[in-house]
Amino acid sequence: MAHTKKSNSQLFFNGLLSENPIFRLALSMCPAVGISTSVMNGILLGVAVLFVQVFSSCTISAIKNYIHPRIRIPTYTLTIATWVTVIDLVLAAYVPAAYKEMGIFVKLIVAFAIITMRLEMFAAKNPLAPSFWDAVGMGLGFLFGMVTLGAIREILGSGTLLGFDLVGDKPLLFFVLPAAGFFTVGFMMAIYNYMDLVFKRMKEKKG
Repeated sequence: MAHTKKSNSQLFFNGLLSENPIFRLALSMCPAVGISTSVMNGILLGVAVLFVQVFSSCTISAIKNYIHPRIRIPTYTLTIATWVTVIDLVLAAYVPAAYKEMGIFVKLIVAFAIITMRLEMFAAKNPLAPSFWDAVGMGLGFLFGMVTLGAIREILGSGTLLGFDLVGDKPLLFFVLPAAGFFTVGFMMAIYNYMDLVFKRMKEKKG
């Protein structure tokens, strides 16, 4: 079983930048489009995914030697579902108002491709420490993506930020619609790709 050769810092920034789940890998697009209408929604769902990703990755990494290859996917699903249940109950108890708006998406974390992919591609093949940092990076990358999308759509669609009125009007109501989610994600993907191209050119010049 080949272990990763990346350092913990590389694993951490990998999820934020070069393999951002939303803007680079285009995974878990359903919540990115459907729930990212405000910063608060983005923060709550992002934190929930971060929690589930970290604890699921650590759990699978810790028990990977005891998982039979034929039942690895059901094992991943049960592990994710366990931690989703935990965060679902916590959010329902402590932030009921916000949870009422996005409760269905919290439950759907079980089916988020980004979490299952990291369990299969990384946690099941690496020790606990690298799996933890990989999960933190991917979780924070998802959180960053959701908050960024939420900020853009909330400001342009509702004229507010974190509920505070900025412009006294709703400038572009289009941005609160699901279709605007695809537009905003595409715009941010273009920015990420451009930044990646610029960094590669800078490395080539230095080399």
